[in-house]
Amino acid sequence: MLILLVEDEEAIALPLRRALAAQGYAVNYAADLTQARAALLTLEPDLAVLDVQLPEDESGGFVLAREMRAAGYRGSLLFLTARDSLNDRLEGLDLGGDDYLTKPFHLSELLSRVRALLRRVSEAKTDLLSYGSLSLDLAARQVHWEGRTVTLSLREYDVLERLARAPGRVFSAEELLDVVWGERASDLGVVKVCVHHLRAKLSPEVIQTVQRGYQLGLANLERRP
Repeated sequence: MLILLVEDEEAIALPLRRALAAQGYAVNYAADLTQARAALLTLEPDLAVLDVQLPEDESGGFVLAREMRAAGYRGSLLFLTARDSLNDRLEGLDLGGDDYLTKPFHLSELLSRVRALLRRVSEAKTDLLSYGSLSLDLAARQVHWEGRTVTLSLREYDVLERLARAPGRVFSAEELLDVVWGERASDLGVVKVCVHHLRAKLSPEVIQTVQRGYQLGLANLERRP
């Protein structure tokens, strides 16, 4: 599951990112509206956790939520804010928000609400991505290759799903690291190792290396019966 976290206070964002990553979620972090909008050009998170007050706008989280719903975003929205008036809560829900948590909050409560929202997303997902002998059951997070179920790690599955959701698109190693592992790291080797494991578990043709990036080997997969 992919979570977009939009929070400008590093003292709040950092422990949230660590806690969510520890639960096995992929976390994409944005500190302001500009970064969040840039991320949404290529990502479709399962859940967006939005701080309401952002540097560009004191109601930036609401602005972003309105834009996301207008663009057809169907995932869950969780607002974080110190603004606890009834009108603020109603505004957030009217904009398509699924939950509203006021600051300060206990980390355990936030994680509980995240789990509940992602369960709804998982139950609503009935998509099955299929390319030749490769298929992904997005709801069950299962991968099938040539009729057999293949066991993947959390990161391996997230990388494969990211490529499968955008067949034909080339993802740089840096982008995959940011999207799947949740934050940039100086060593891109983890992405290379993850791709190596996927090729070993499935087939070398499943993921193609294109320049310095990766894409689903769509042409090879479609040639298979």
